[in-house]
Amino acid sequence: MKYDLVIIGMGSAGMVAAEFAPKLGIKVACIERDRVGGDCLWTGCVPSKALLASAKAAHTMRHADTYGLTAVEPEIDTARVWARIHAIQQRLAHSDDDPQRFREWGVDVLHGEARLTSPTTVRVGDDEHEARYVLLATGSRPAVPPIEGLAAAGYLTSERIFELDRAPASLVMIGAGPISIELAQALTRLGVRVTVLQRGPGVLTREEPELAGRLLAKLRAEGVDLQVDVEIDRVSVGDGAAKTVHAGERSWSAAEVFVGAGRTPNVEGLGLEEVGVEFGRRGIEVDDRMRTSVKSVYAAGDVAGRHLFTHSAGFEAARAVRNMFLPGGSGGGFLVPWCTFTDPELAHAGLTEAEARAEHGDDAVRVWRQDLSHSDRARAESADDGEIRIVTAKGRVVGAHALSPAAGELIGELALAIDRKLKITELASIVHVYPTISLAIQQIAAEAAYASAEKLSWLVRSDA
Repeated sequence: MKYDLVIIGMGSAGMVAAEFAPKLGIKVACIERDRVGGDCLWTGCVPSKALLASAKAAHTMRHADTYGLTAVEPEIDTARVWARIHAIQQRLAHSDDDPQRFREWGVDVLHGEARLTSPTTVRVGDDEHEARYVLLATGSRPAVPPIEGLAAAGYLTSERIFELDRAPASLVMIGAGPISIELAQALTRLGVRVTVLQRGPGVLTREEPELAGRLLAKLRAEGVDLQVDVEIDRVSVGDGAAKTVHAGERSWSAAEVFVGAGRTPNVEGLGLEEVGVEFGRRGIEVDDRMRTSVKSVYAAGDVAGRHLFTHSAGFEAARAVRNMFLPGGSGGGFLVPWCTFTDPELAHAGLTEAEARAEHGDDAVRVWRQDLSHSDRARAESADDGEIRIVTAKGRVVGAHALSPAAGELIGELALAIDRKLKITELASIVHVYPTISLAIQQIAAEAAYASAEKLSWLVRSDA
């Protein structure tokens, strides 16, 4: 069969490409070896956010006195929580992520293992398909560190934990990245004893240190046992099938071990070396147009090793399709905000203060901030333990960070300001709804505008 575009992988990147490409009037095939929806639907964003929602409900019940109600200890059956997660996944799988939806747009959805046999041919089983272009969107999988006894003991990952019927009775987590931190808070709120072990001294090190510190203090106060500077030696299984993680003279035991030690790109079995597609430890090498070292082959999403987020995967896939088939070119760097969906959420766009000072110099950088203790909405919702920070260089917004309810929702406005190189004072002219958390953005910007106006006070007209 001949196609204009063959997409390998129907996760976050592949589905965006499969939705966009038919609108250009081209013939498209998608190849998926497992389930349509990829990591986001089955092992990542969707199940973890569903879990977080259940955990937040339980936490609110325990602390209902904060809202003038009687606090109660919730009766938690994690089997019901997991059943809800699976029901949400199935609802999406039979609607937005249904293969039939793509077929109705004219996309051929093929199942099987795909392999490049030339820069313009792809083999699936016994069939070979020709294509003007190929888009590799095979994603990534959890990385597993070479720890003695880990494989023999057995372990969970983000791919396996949501395949269970219920939560483990207790958990030791290896690695303290965003996935582990989100799950640790959620499971602790659902009554699971959780210990998180981090190899180095820092946790969430890409974030503003003070905001990350405030979040981690909250998690510890809720009962998450977070240990840093842990050099793990081995894992063993003891009496009663308890699993123990050893680090020198220290050890931690639980019903299960969870591995959250980063991601590995899915590059195996694609025939990349044979056709000359270059790749490394982080993934397939691409240029700003998402093109690989072979001009007919593009890559997007986790397998391209740039930003391991669902939202960036979709953006990259759309950019790749646009560059394949439309005149001109779309390239250059692009800003990718992100959010750790704890409670409160921790969102990030652009540079941290330290990064801004290193790039622009101390004299050019100023950090504007508002603690949520000054937000009427945050106080009304008993959620004022947080802060919004805006980092500027010569008055222009270069970074933004929010520890707040719905931080992931409000960071988009600040990402736009960074991308468009707006001055912080320009944000003061955008009227925000009261009372909202995002009103703090306008208030911070207004403070900057007032500071600028104060320098012009000598121009104020008199009534004489």
